[in-house]
Amino acid sequence: MSSDKLHFETLQIHGGYHVDQSQARGIAIHPTAAYHFPSCDYAANLFTLSEPGYIYTRLHNPTTAAYEERIAALYGGVGALATSSGMSAILLTVTSLAKQGDNIVTSPYLYGGTHNQFVISLRNLGIDCRMAASDNAQDMAGLIDDKTRAIFVESMGNPTCRVADIEALAELAHSHNIPLVVDNTFGAGGYLCNPLDWGADIITDSATKWINGHGNAMGGIIVDGGKFDWSCGKFPTIDGPSEGYHGLNLYEAFGNQAFIVKCRVDGMRDFGCCPSSFDAYLMLLGLETLSLRVKHEVESTYRLAEFCRQHPKVRSVSFVGFEDHSSYELAKKYFRFGASAVMTIELEGTLESTVKFVESLRLSAHMTMIGDSITVVTHPASTTHKQLSDQAKEAAGITPTLLRISLGLENVEDIIADYQQALEKI
Repeated sequence: MSSDKLHFETLQIHGGYHVDQSQARGIAIHPTAAYHFPSCDYAANLFTLSEPGYIYTRLHNPTTAAYEERIAALYGGVGALATSSGMSAILLTVTSLAKQGDNIVTSPYLYGGTHNQFVISLRNLGIDCRMAASDNAQDMAGLIDDKTRAIFVESMGNPTCRVADIEALAELAHSHNIPLVVDNTFGAGGYLCNPLDWGADIITDSATKWINGHGNAMGGIIVDGGKFDWSCGKFPTIDGPSEGYHGLNLYEAFGNQAFIVKCRVDGMRDFGCCPSSFDAYLMLLGLETLSLRVKHEVESTYRLAEFCRQHPKVRSVSFVGFEDHSSYELAKKYFRFGASAVMTIELEGTLESTVKFVESLRLSAHMTMIGDSITVVTHPASTTHKQLSDQAKEAAGITPTLLRISLGLENVEDIIADYQQALEKI
């Protein structure tokens, strides 16, 4: 049966699942660095990209290939590439699109690590990251010029939970012949939100979060939607002679898979940020229960958010499932259930009282993590966004008493009781 006829819940189990000669139910883990070449001609064909196969695990691995196939099926993309982390997925994506002297236009509502990669590391490589005043299309339009190679946004900002208008941004990007890249980490592997359905061209995702779901593996993913026209003249390293492959034109050779192939054969070859086969296996296990876990976590987030907004020591609650959230309508449009499994709260009081609250929690783990099976509370001002200037923190919506909460798989009544006892101590 064609994968495009199957529901998400079925694809998260059957995507990339092929019974091999052993007839084993489980997908094999291939802990190997290299692969035998049956002949020199076969090896030569692999290295000129004229024949598919395995060269070296930095580029490809059978276990990782099954994982990539499943992710591509879940998103409805033409291909996927697994990386060692979400940050490496973003790095490979941007450097496959832009070179020294080029720029990308981004939203200001970014994860702190992404912000630093853009404004420090990529600028040191000569790629200008132009941060708009907001994620609105009109604010981004004025920053685009003939050197812009992509628009980059998060489907739901971290930690503000502001939802991007993906459809409007895709229209803007395509009017300038550039792709829309969406970090869909909060979209839970495509279960809550699939930006490709709304015109996005490329997905990055921190698989460490909901895809894995158990906090025991690090990984990232890139998904190619396969609909962008790379022959528009702005991407000569994709539709033009390749320096690394004797003038091979990737777009002519691989068609609508040209971008994901470039990320693998150039980006992964040169930067080497590949996952281990064991981590790919853990991602495959996590995917099998993705929808079940996320549905429970979203329901729990509603309950905890209701409790928090009625508590006198909570100044404000930001949860897209509530009608008073600025992104409520966009969440209804783009996110399944009109919500996510993450919320933020601002406490009454000071930085010191906020720290005391966090350190009084017994069940909620104090970590820089989301999408885990354990409920996690994060204080962005002192962790994920610590390196940002005060002005950048303010632009990203980070205040001293803001807390990001990612609900896990516990019984939410126990989590609520944990928050109640911690609030009583401040």
